[in-house]
Amino acid sequence: MPHSFGYRARTRHLFKVDFRKHGVIGLQTYMKCYKVGDYVDVIANSKIQKGMPHKFYHGRTGIVFNVTHSSVGVIVNKIVNGRIMHKRINVRIEHVQHSKCRDDFLSRVKKNEATKKAIKQAGKEGVKVNLKRQAAQPRAGRIIKMKGKTAKIVYPQPYEIVV
Repeated sequence: MPHSFGYRARTRHLFKVDFRKHGVIGLQTYMKCYKVGDYVDVIANSKIQKGMPHKFYHGRTGIVFNVTHSSVGVIVNKIVNGRIMHKRINVRIEHVQHSKCRDDFLSRVKKNEATKKAIKQAGKEGVKVNLKRQAAQPRAGRIIKMKGKTAKIVYPQPYEIVV
């Protein structure tokens, strides 16, 4: 068999449309607002071939650097010969989604600001509050009460060969 090296080579399953997901794209895709500096995930939508990114960028996260009426420019990191290069790709908005990679960070910032504001309103100016994240601690130990029952010890049964 001839071996092809085309632009969409080896994308049989990568660009496949899922079962019962065929048909026209919803209008919500076109109604989203992208701004310079937003984090986006490049997910190629094979229903629209125009402005589709190369298969390498499928599933990558990048930062928007340019916005036009039908597409966005995204900066994506790519490792080339051991060094990280910042590639600038222009992708139509059908192939881009807002990334959730910063949701935890932004919610933590909001919570910290609310905590600072509450402390300031309470009039505790000199109080130090630790707003840093803490690593997950081991679960606390506890004592189980048997209420008059005795613990039953279970031993493994010896293995026997039956012929």
